[in-house]
Amino acid sequence: MKFIVDAQLPNGIAWILNNRGFDALHTDNLPDQERTTDNQIREISIKENRIVVTKDSDFLDSHYIKNIPERLLLISTGNISNKELYNIFGNNLHQIIDLFATCNLVEMDNTEIIGHG
Repeated sequence: MKFIVDAQLPNGIAWILNNRGFDALHTDNLPDQERTTDNQIREISIKENRIVVTKDSDFLDSHYIKNIPERLLLISTGNISNKELYNIFGNNLHQIIDLFATCNLVEMDNTEIIGHG
């Protein structure tokens, strides 16, 4: 499973994914780094079959309207420390991966993981 992590999230999310055996890029690893546009991220997600990991609701809108990106992990934890985010993400990664077997949209907040269609 392959991922691309948006600039609004810390690089540690990509590190956790890579450390657990997945193929994850963070926008910091791309030529334009944090200036990588949403459209560039969408193009990479299509070309490389990557799940977009983001906090940005613009990706949610384009997912619903155009089905781009095809698969989306929306992080809806609000403003929490990176340490808290890493703990929530790492502790729930198995459930997130399982949900992507049947869902194209997975949403993670502070207390639950929800899979959508």
